[in-house]
Parts: sequence; structure tokens; C-alpha cells
Amino acid sequence: MPDHPVEFVIQGTTEDGKPFRPSDWAERLCGVMSAFGSDHHLAYSPYVHPITSNGIRCVVVDMRLEAIEPMAYRFLLSFAKENELQVRPGRPPERTKLAEVGRGAGPADA
Repeated sequence: MPDHPVEFVIQGTTEDGKPFRPSDWAERLCGVMSAFGSDHHLAYSPYVHPITSNGIRCVVVDMRLEAIEPMAYRFLLSFAKENELQVRPGRPPERTKLAEVGRGAGPADA
């Protein structure tokens, strides 16, 4: 039985194939979900973070966000829809776990 993705990716490409602007849109969108840590530095949410995939700026959204903060989850989906951005499935669970191990941290299991 195939694994279902545990995240989805909002790509910085519109449905008609044009790059989404501004070029720092992914960081700005993730900044909305950021918080200041005890070290007084701004940190991205473990459930929403920017990446570059094949040269395209993207935002990865952990699907657990829907249960933790449903309004934020709907906001991100609405943002993608309103801006006609392409959305694709993210990694399956085993690849997500490997990525978390590789960077030494990650979202705690909910």
C-alpha cells in the first residue's frame, strides 16, 4: 500500500506557468506563521517552511497543521487558491522522517 504524503507544497508558479512575484513571497508567507523564540530570534513554524525545489520558491505545509491550527491551514490553502498557485503533494512519511533526522530537528509528532 503506497504511503500518502504528510505535507503539501505550494509552488511559486501560477496555474498558467508564470513565476509568482514578489520573489520573496515564500519567506513572507512563512513569516506570517513565525514566532520569536526564547533566544529572541524569529523562527519559522515547524509546520510551514520555505524551500527551493527545482529552482522554484515553494512553501511546504505539514498537514498536521489542520488539526493544530485550522484557521492557519485554511489561510494557506486560500492564499494558494486566490493567487492561482500550483499545489502538489509533498513527501511521503518515510522521506519526511529522513529529512528531519538529516537536519537534526523537526516538528514533534502530534
